[in-house]
Amino acid sequence: MTEAEQQRVITPDAASFRETLGHFVTGVTIITAIDDGEPVGMAANSFTSVSLDPPLILFCAAHSSSTWPRIRQARSFTVNILDERQEDLCRLFAQKGADRFGQVGWRPGAAGSPVLEDVHAYIDCEIWAEYEGGDHVIVVGRVLDLGLSAEAGPLLFYRGTYGRLLGS
Repeated sequence: MTEAEQQRVITPDAASFRETLGHFVTGVTIITAIDDGEPVGMAANSFTSVSLDPPLILFCAAHSSSTWPRIRQARSFTVNILDERQEDLCRLFAQKGADRFGQVGWRPGAAGSPVLEDVHAYIDCEIWAEYEGGDHVIVVGRVLDLGLSAEAGPLLFYRGTYGRLLGS
């Protein structure tokens, strides 16, 4: 990169960074675990696959999250992938202080973490690694079990709103 090109590189502010990345469509998940016998969970859209061999996924949790330390302590978790009918469920799990599990059915997954009722798909994991990522922690999970229901299309998040695939 030339000196002139280096001078044109501008560090983004939080608002422009969020707006630009909001143009990338993501799926919506709820990460769940059992901590001291109690189910815990949080909404997350920073989720992706990492590796086929071994099977690994990742999600990111804000350092400010009150739920993340409880998931970390549990050492295992389930990624519940939401379908297009579950926007209200996502909003419930995004609220602080809500009775999240009083309003949804669930069953224990292979490692004991909650698999929420009627989710699009689920991926049951154990924590494999953690990495610092600015104001978030990057959590890599080793997949222990997974499953699909896929009766409806996926719940999507784009530019600050929820949506669905056309034709689904």
